[in-house]
Amino acid sequence: MKKAFLYPLSLIFGLIVYLRNKLYDSKIFKSYEFDVPVISIGNITVGGTGKTPHTEYLVDLLRKQFNVVTVSRGYKRKTKGYKEVEVTSTALEVGDEPLQIKNKFNDIQVVVDEKRVHAINKLLSQDPVPDVILLDDAYQHRSVIPGINILLIDYNRPISTDWLLPYGRLREGKMQERRANIIIYTKCPSEIKPITRRLTMKEVHLRPYQSLYFTTMVYGDPVPVFPGEAPVVQSLLAGNQSILLIVGIAGPEHIQKYLESFTSDITVLKFPDHHNYSASDLNKMEQKFFELSSEKKLVITTEKDSMRLKDLDIPPVIRENLYYIPLKIKFLDSEGKSFDEKIVNYVRENKSNRELHKRKGKKAN
Repeated sequence: MKKAFLYPLSLIFGLIVYLRNKLYDSKIFKSYEFDVPVISIGNITVGGTGKTPHTEYLVDLLRKQFNVVTVSRGYKRKTKGYKEVEVTSTALEVGDEPLQIKNKFNDIQVVVDEKRVHAINKLLSQDPVPDVILLDDAYQHRSVIPGINILLIDYNRPISTDWLLPYGRLREGKMQERRANIIIYTKCPSEIKPITRRLTMKEVHLRPYQSLYFTTMVYGDPVPVFPGEAPVVQSLLAGNQSILLIVGIAGPEHIQKYLESFTSDITVLKFPDHHNYSASDLNKMEQKFFELSSEKKLVITTEKDSMRLKDLDIPPVIRENLYYIPLKIKFLDSEGKSFDEKIVNYVRENKSNRELHKRKGKKAN
């Protein structure tokens, strides 16, 4: 049951957000547009919509043809300012999500900077200049005008029935959907009936310049967090083991439900999103592991959590049984082809226009 005393605070928060957006809309607050394709991926709710796997989808789509750079603020990192993310970086230095992207795609440039305008200007001064910049979790950061603005909405948490913070989970009001070029409903079931699609489109009030897509989450086989210490196998999950699930993410219900399709013997240790694990947390993990009833025991975590756990002094019994489950997104009903074409065409056309403009500039000189 919602706490009624939070409702007035939501009204105050809503007024502040409304005025801020009005100042950007009226150009009193300055927004910057750059001479490079920029794609923003974000949401208007607090966490849990699948930003990182959707960003990774875009990276994988574009990196074969273009020089891709991702820019994030590096939430909960202990450093400040512009910083290049390396495979050897730690989550405390750069944030767990940027580190996850860099570990998965070590051939692309990943940057963190709480000031995205500063980061983009710095990237445009390097050689070679990026062909496309992906802004992770930037829907509210209106100082940059993206060429494509992608809004993610959790299919299981419709924003039409939600409230502004702190009474609800919304960072902005529903009307701010209008800023999106592409709206994606995430974490959908593998099939959606046509009537459900029509109702969703009606709920969104899709505008002529907007496209609507639906994606679902696809889990892969467990991967050892500490390669060489835990065995690598095709599939560890069966119906005869106990699982200790360690999650420090927003909306952990999805992975828990997935694991319940293999076994009902699951003990869950939940922590806040982007949680920095302490020594007492590690002791609690070890204690819970020994309390598991089955002889066959597994410790499962998310890929994002593994970025924070891998640099800690994990108890040996946990290290030897600790796996993360990789996660990808999949578009429903072959919609991915349409989405891919829209994204690739935008980058290709704007990259070509920029190069043509530069050649004309050189001739004029």
